[in-house]
Amino acid sequence: MMMMHSFPKAVRTRAGSRYSRGFTLIEILIAVALAGMILVALNTVIFSMGELWGRGTDTRLFEQHARAVTRFLESELRSAVLPPAARLGDTPIAPREITPELGSQEPMLTFLLPSGSRLINWPERPLPEVVCSLQARESQGLILLWHSRLETAFADEPPRETVITPFVTALRYDYYDEDFRTWSTEDTLRRNPDGTIETPLRLRLRFEYGGDEQEEVIALPVITEGLPGI
Repeated sequence: MMMMHSFPKAVRTRAGSRYSRGFTLIEILIAVALAGMILVALNTVIFSMGELWGRGTDTRLFEQHARAVTRFLESELRSAVLPPAARLGDTPIAPREITPELGSQEPMLTFLLPSGSRLINWPERPLPEVVCSLQARESQGLILLWHSRLETAFADEPPRETVITPFVTALRYDYYDEDFRTWSTEDTLRRNPDGTIETPLRLRLRFEYGGDEQEEVIALPVITEGLPGI
């Protein structure tokens, strides 16, 4: 008969306890602390990435807005130099003395839109022959001042106003000196010694939002001899 060998009871107890015992309280606390540190680090990364992405999104939207406003103004100004708004020899885009509802008279770049603009919200029936002017105001943005020549109080009442964008902080004007062949930028429309106001060749719009700033340049269109209907 085979003899069964067995370890002493004390030896079996010690060996079993070495492999079957659980985590100690210190080990659990260390594991919890490490897990907490990892979660805090992950949250920091996630929130910082979200913040950077949000800022990047704001910047992209701001740039898109500035370009959209610029394209809109370019389109409106182009329509002002096309028939029936203008004919060869006219000055469809030129400075005019405008008196806003709240403010004093000042020269503003003015143009005619025969069919109005999609930004204009008439209080009553829409009218054609809309005279529009541009003005930049501090804390208000770029303003479109407008009224129709067909209104009975056209010469007596101030034009209505529509905010094109609240992010324009400056509207400036570029002039070209043919004698010196140089460009200059003026904060206001240039007045000649004889009192007439000179029409600029380009507009400069400065957009600001938060810490971002962007400048857009618009070349004023001119009437050409090749226009139809002349």
